[in-house]
Amino acid sequence: MPFSSLSDPVDLARAQAALDAAWSEIRSTIPDAFDEQERTKLAYIVASLVAVAEDEDDLTLRAIERYRHSVVA
Repeated sequence: MPFSSLSDPVDLARAQAALDAAWSEIRSTIPDAFDEQERTKLAYIVASLVAVAEDEDDLTLRAIERYRHSVVA
């Protein structure tokens, strides 16, 4: 469970919203066969960035950047 470490309801809501926003941008670049796996990977990235992001938009942008960097690396 990617968000199991989040206990604050505000952080949890922010993480879910950022995940949804990031996924809507990334989704079109992922083959259908890998949807679930890549969304879970993105969720873990979002969860790892909640504490350092300034707000939901910052969290979304950081998650997209980290995800794209992980795909290239």
